[in-house]
Amino acid sequence: MIDSGGITGQVADRLLGIEMALRQLGMWETERPPVEAFSSSEPFCLDTLTFSQWVQFVFLDRMKLIIENDHPLPAVSGIAPMAEEYFRGRPESGQSLIRELEAFDKLLSAG
Repeated sequence: MIDSGGITGQVADRLLGIEMALRQLGMWETERPPVEAFSSSEPFCLDTLTFSQWVQFVFLDRMKLIIENDHPLPAVSGIAPMAEEYFRGRPESGQSLIRELEAFDKLLSAG
C-alpha cells in the first residue's frame, strides 16, 4: 500500500477520465448487472461481466470507496493490458479508455 495523501486528487481525476472514456465509447450502462454477476471467481468477472461492465461496476465503484473512505491506494495496477486484450479484434478501438487506464496504472505504480 502507498500513502494516498499526495495523489488522491490525481487518482480521482483519472477515475473521472475512465468514466468519460466509457461514456464516449457508448459503454456506460445505466442499470447494474444482476447481483449474481458479481459472485464470479474468475479474474475481472470474465465469465459474468463484459470488461466494460467490470470497469464500471467493480473497479470504479471500489476505487471510489477507497478514496471516499480515505483507505490506502493499491501499490500497483495493471488494468490497461486487460483493456488492450478486450478491444483486440473489436470494431471500436477503445484507445481513449486504454490511455486513461494506462495513466491510472502509471500513477499508482509511480507512487
